[in-house]
Amino acid sequence: MEKRKLGNTSLEVSAIGLGCMGLSYGYGQPTAEVDAIALIHKAYELGVTLFDTAESYAVGANEMLVGKALQPIRDKVVIATKFGFKGGDPTKGLDSRPENIRLVVEASLKRLRTDRIDLLYQHRVDPAVPIEDVAGTVRDLIKEGKAMHFGLSEASVKTIRKAHAIQPVAALQSEYSLWWREPEKETFAVLEELGIGFVPFSPLGRGFLAGAIDENTKIDQTDFRNNIPRFSEQNRKANQVVVNWISDFAKKKNATPAQVALAWILAQRPWIVPIPGTTKQHRLMENVGGVELRLTANDLREIDKAFGEIQIQGDRYSQQLQQMVDR
Repeated sequence: MEKRKLGNTSLEVSAIGLGCMGLSYGYGQPTAEVDAIALIHKAYELGVTLFDTAESYAVGANEMLVGKALQPIRDKVVIATKFGFKGGDPTKGLDSRPENIRLVVEASLKRLRTDRIDLLYQHRVDPAVPIEDVAGTVRDLIKEGKAMHFGLSEASVKTIRKAHAIQPVAALQSEYSLWWREPEKETFAVLEELGIGFVPFSPLGRGFLAGAIDENTKIDQTDFRNNIPRFSEQNRKANQVVVNWISDFAKKKNATPAQVALAWILAQRPWIVPIPGTTKQHRLMENVGGVELRLTANDLREIDKAFGEIQIQGDRYSQQLQQMVDR
């Protein structure tokens, strides 16, 4: 597996990481523990070294799963987790008060069965707490050896600059994919300037770009995509043109749509490390195969031209979730 460094840091990880959220939370019923652990172990066997979780994924249950799975190989992997919600519950609002950050980190260390967090993210920017206080708290935790690197998620360029001035930011985690390219407008230039890595979540459009979902797909009642406008039946039907185009292009490259979508992200910058999630080993192997797919300059121009002519239908977040995105 190709390795990449997140920005100017010493944090070297596999070119593709594993987003572990869906194993416990967000996409329907949780995966059985034995199967989830087997998938995490398979990811490591395939060369994946970055594993992403958060306190708020099933209120700590996902951290416990990841900690149990990675304990035998702890020193060979990079664990990323996040703080920032009241009681670890996104429905209760934000809480990045320094005292809460410390409480969350202590609890996360226990759940993850480790003595340090390799990459500690603020999950969402809390407008009630100055980002300088958040960065200062993480700086202190790094000095204490409880965290190794500082990350932000869905943060604006203004917030990134303020935080970075207090404690260097190793990585920004935000949504980025062929059907959500907003970070290209302002964020990429600032990340490059400051030497910060980028870790895109939902690089496969929450499964849609992989071609596994269409307007006829029955989404589980507990799946949070039911509340996302982009995943309404009408919008899934309208956005099928995206999958159709990627599928046709993938055939020419002897690849799958998911591999094309991931290879495209990897081709954008050398400091980008996407973290696709999955609950299925065959999808995991498919995703890892995206690292081997090399897109030429002509390929990238063809993709850009095609997507410049496609109008994606539906917002990426519900109004409630959008309110938690820093601007």
